[in-house]
Formats: sequence, structure tokens, C-alpha cells
Amino acid sequence: MSRLLIEGGAVLSFDPEVGELERGSVLIEDERIVAVARDVEAGDAEMVDATGCVVLPGFVDTHRHTWQTALRTVCADWSLMEYFRGIRQTFSPRYRASDVYAGNHAGMLEALDAGVTTILDFSHCVNSPEHADAAVEGLRDAGGRGVFAYGYFPSGAAEPAFADHRERIDDARRVRSQHFSSPDGLLTMGVALTETGLLPFDLTRAEAESARELDALLTAHTGCVWGSSLCMGVKEMDAHGLLGPGQVHVHCNALSDSELDLLFHAGAAVSSTPDTELAMGMGRPIVRRWLDRGGLPSLGCDVVSANSGDMFAQMRLALQFQRCMDADEMNSRGENPETVELTTRDVLRWATVGGAEALGLSGRVGSLSPGKQADLVVLGSNRLGMSAVADPAGAAVLQAGVADVRDVLVAGRFVKRGGVLVGADAARARGLVEESREWLFESVLAGGEVLPEAPPGFIEGLTAMAEQNLAGARL
Repeated sequence: MSRLLIEGGAVLSFDPEVGELERGSVLIEDERIVAVARDVEAGDAEMVDATGCVVLPGFVDTHRHTWQTALRTVCADWSLMEYFRGIRQTFSPRYRASDVYAGNHAGMLEALDAGVTTILDFSHCVNSPEHADAAVEGLRDAGGRGVFAYGYFPSGAAEPAFADHRERIDDARRVRSQHFSSPDGLLTMGVALTETGLLPFDLTRAEAESARELDALLTAHTGCVWGSSLCMGVKEMDAHGLLGPGQVHVHCNALSDSELDLLFHAGAAVSSTPDTELAMGMGRPIVRRWLDRGGLPSLGCDVVSANSGDMFAQMRLALQFQRCMDADEMNSRGENPETVELTTRDVLRWATVGGAEALGLSGRVGSLSPGKQADLVVLGSNRLGMSAVADPAGAAVLQAGVADVRDVLVAGRFVKRGGVLVGADAARARGLVEESREWLFESVLAGGEVLPEAPPGFIEGLTAMAEQNLAGARL
């Protein structure tokens, strides 16, 4: 049995029975946390000095398209519609299985380096069975925890590997059997729906029903396109009994109050990705509207093809944007709020407990609780920006960055120690994504532009198709 004691740090446990410790210790035996207290008798355990550091649960990212890691910042200045044309219609069909492996492997290592110990990988570049296998292997070889969500989106490859959509669902069954036979692994199975409206509703129903058949988490882009039925369909899914627990609906900015109510009362979870939502014109992050219903939000980094892959950026944007909106009405009257309602501890909870609950993993991770698996982060460095800390939660959210992620553990195993990834060949991962980027750009540019012009009636055509596909589902 291996025993490890992390001692002397400020502990933010997010377990109500443990609370916060100004100076505490976390005892780990093998994969699990066995004690969190001010003083822990550890015997012959290996000691890790966390004096001056902040110890907290690993971050849980509930929405990440990890396969896009080789396209870092290509869409930094794109709208959502440009993203659809440039990434989904131009780059995605050209991806080889090796490109998916490179993106998922380097992307998971990037997450671990940033203290994100669990991700929901929304993998909607499954151009063939080989692509699916490569995506799973890329995540598994990196050593992080996650949900691999098999993406049903038909990418439009020049030579489709699947004769029809039912073959995609059959391949998801194969992946479930081949890669996820045990429920106890670091990786578990999910399915990612094609955006509602892009397919006839009978296929949307088949995708959703496959999640229940496979005992897999369901995730979907929901309510992120304004003035269109595309990505909507909440009422139609509810009418057909397709909403429920074990679902993560991403974005949700354009949903009506009644549609949000349907998600909440069905027991579904939501994921907000503030960086992409604010940048690409998707609207206000859903945080306040979900909190007002009694829900606990979760956060995701979405795409490093646009923004960074760390949770610090998402926490800051989510918190400060909502603080601004909360004060907006008073400001319009020439008044100032007396207090700040949302705190740094609130947003840390969204990024840890909220994520674990959304992914159905709250019994394993999300808090520093005795009995749970030891997924945790030690924040601390010699940077002046992390010195003289008065509030550890404030430091974790508003002062810290990836450079301050000193140690990261997944299931009691160091994946980063002393600021350096452990057991990972970071140089190889960088080489894989650099080679992939070069090949992808050469392939795209040989056939046209990275961001092609929108064909006449592009948006109108999508809107009409979505309306037609959903119309038949309305009872």
C-alpha cells in the first residue's frame, strides 16, 4: 500500500463535513483519500510539504473538444457561424485518425498540466471507427480521468466510412464493448448528439435512446444559436421522453425560461463555456438563470482552437461577467451594490463539485472527502503574484494560473509534480500536434481557404432545415 501525506497547505475541501482548513493535511492511501484534518497521524507515509500553498480538488471540465488541440487559436477571431464553416465543415472532414490521437493526447496532457483532472471530451470528429479508437487511446495514454463522448455528427468526409447514421450508432456500441467494459476505469463512456435540427428527428431520437441503451452520459450543444430551431429541440425531446438525468446540455444561452425549466425538472445538468460564448456571440452565460432555479452550474473550456484550456480563465470570466450583470440594474439607476453576492468559493464549487455532479462522478471526485478518489491540485509557486495571500479561494480564482499548478494527482498518482508533468513525454506530444497542424493546414489550403466564404443562403438554409426536421416531432 502506498501512503502519501500532503501537509501544511490551506485546504479547500468542498466537503461540508470537512470544511476549510487554514493549515491542514490530506492523507492518501493508494487511490483514495482517507483523512482530511488539521493534524493527521501518517506514520511512514511519504510527506509532501504544501506550506504556503492551496490544496483543492482537481478541476472538472464538462465540455471540451479535445481533438482540436492541433488547431490552437485558428478561430480566435471567429464568430460561431464562422466556426461552423471553418472547423466543422472545413478542417474536421480532413482529420486522420492520427490527428485525433494527437489532439486528444496532447489536449489531455494540457488539461492535467493546468490542474484539470477530469474532462468531458465531446468528440464530434469520429470520421471512422479508427478515429473513435484513436480518440480513446489518446486520452487513455495521457493518464487523465474523463468521459469520452462518442460524437454522432456526420462530418462530411469525402469518402464516408459509415454508409448511414445507424452504422455510427452501431460503432458506438462497439466502442462501449471494446473500450469501456469496466465501470471503474478512469475513462467512461458518453455519447454526443448531433445538433438537434440537423437530422430528421427519428435519428435524433435514436441517438438519445442509444445513451440509455449503452448506460452512457448524454451531452449536446443546446440553445446556442439565436433566431433558429438549430440546437433547440428541448420541448420536442421532452415531449418524446428523451430528457432526464445523466445529461449535460452545453451553452443554453438562447433557451427560454420554460425550456430551462424542462431541463431542470428533468434532472439534466448544464455546462457553461464563458470564453467561447462571450467571444463567438452565443449570448450571456447561463449561470444566473440556472442558479435561480436551484441548479449548480458546471464549466468547460470548449475549444483551444479559440481560447486557453485552463479553468482559471473560465472561472474568472463566469464570475466577473455575472457580477457585472448582477449590478447592471442598480448601475442603470445610478446606484452601487452594497455587497457582492457571488464569491470566489461559489465559482470554485462550479468548477469542481458542479462538474463532478454533472458527469455523474460525484461519488468519486469533486471534493476532498474521505473515501473519494484522490484527484487534487496543489497551487503554489515563488511568483510574486502568489505571495502574501490573504484568501486562498480568492488566490485560486483571481490570482493563480497554470504556472502556479505545482502538483496534480489523479486517483492518488502524481501526473504533475514540482511543476513538471510526470510519466508523460511532453516533447513527443508537442511534436505530434505540430506535425498534425502542418498536415491539416496543407490539406485544407490545397483545396481552398481556411475559412471559406459562406454560400448564399447558408444560414437561411440551416434554419429552414432545422425547422422542418423538428416540425415532425411536435405533438
